[in-house]
Amino acid sequence: MLVTGLPRSGTSWVGRMLTAGGELVYVNEPLNPQHPPGRCPGVLDAQVTHRFQYICDDNSDHWLPPFRDTVALRYHWLAELRANRSPYDLARLLRYGTAFTLGRLTGRRALLDDPFAVLSAGWFARRLGCRVIALVRDPVSFVASWQRLGWSVDVRELLEQPLLVRDHPEVLELRHLPEDRVAGAAALWRVTRSVLERTQGILLTPYEALAADPVPGFRRLYAYAGLRWTPAAERRIIRACCGPTTGRGGGGFAWSGLSRTAYRRMDSRAAIAHGPRGLSDQEAARVRALTGT
Repeated sequence: MLVTGLPRSGTSWVGRMLTAGGELVYVNEPLNPQHPPGRCPGVLDAQVTHRFQYICDDNSDHWLPPFRDTVALRYHWLAELRANRSPYDLARLLRYGTAFTLGRLTGRRALLDDPFAVLSAGWFARRLGCRVIALVRDPVSFVASWQRLGWSVDVRELLEQPLLVRDHPEVLELRHLPEDRVAGAAALWRVTRSVLERTQGILLTPYEALAADPVPGFRRLYAYAGLRWTPAAERRIIRACCGPTTGRGGGGFAWSGLSRTAYRRMDSRAAIAHGPRGLSDQEAARVRALTGT
């Protein structure tokens, strides 16, 4: 299955909560062009050239075989060793190689947590048979998060993909962005939301609704994904989402140190209360106007 949505929309959190039942193997951002977490041929034996890499039927010959291996939990040990040999890379190789092998032997499924697959979500549902959960965050909170991190939209990553522009012409709106981060992030949110709303075979999920009431929300996502909702999974989700954010005692998940983008324990209700931090009232109003929300 695939959990996607724009970066900073909660995909790592949702992915980790879905693994609480023990039926999934977590795979972090195989389409991220930055190493780490991407450019790891052991996980995905294909060359990623752009952020928000667009995959469709017209370029399936390149993407379908490697992704079939990934979702089947077939790890490419030799390809990974040829490409990445630093101590960090070797630790990651052992972690993923072992997880893939044990997962395949015990009948687990792969869970891809990948924001960079958001514009290709329909292909994953249609060609790979993935259950796709697409997270959508409130635009003000989303833009505020990007602003705090100093992130900006590189329009070239999108416009240099002819198939993407052909299938989703609203991407062309990004050609005339004002030169400021707030407007760029708001425009990316608007374009992505438009694409997702007409993509068939995916489940659009509001981040804020899930964070406000995580237990029934995740129960619904488990049912959608075909996962068993067990008392153990519920306990882990409650500990991970509804407890204090300080310290590690009693947390639902251990922090491995091998992934810089993975889930950290939090109080999900408190997280949504602090979402707009980083934007002035005027900037928040501007985001609302730019996104029509």
